[in-house]
Amino acid sequence: MLVLRALVPRLAAPAAQARLYTTQLSAAAADLPYRVRRNSHGAVPVYTDIRNGGTRYLVQIRNVEGNVDALAHDLKGSLFPAGSREAERMKVETLRQRHVVLSGGRWKADVLRWLAERGF
Repeated sequence: MLVLRALVPRLAAPAAQARLYTTQLSAAAADLPYRVRRNSHGAVPVYTDIRNGGTRYLVQIRNVEGNVDALAHDLKGSLFPAGSREAERMKVETLRQRHVVLSGGRWKADVLRWLAERGF
């Protein structure tokens, strides 16, 4: 019985103590015309899709809010240095005005780093 009394305050925690999965946007991210929300697990929604028997790698950024074309343009222009081999191979597409798909290489770690630098 004593154990149950000890658990009651924990079960009825106020909303202020509830766990939040999203983080506050940095000032730099708030000024951008797009926003990449974190998923319910707190991770940035960047995924790898492997197709054609492992010969085609796609990197997907899902659930983009705002101007998706601006995000695609910023990725194309600043993910890799201009004139580099990676910049020439990378193709960026928008899908249903909510998702961005990068093809041409295995760049999930680079995309995650790029988004983290911008405050997402």
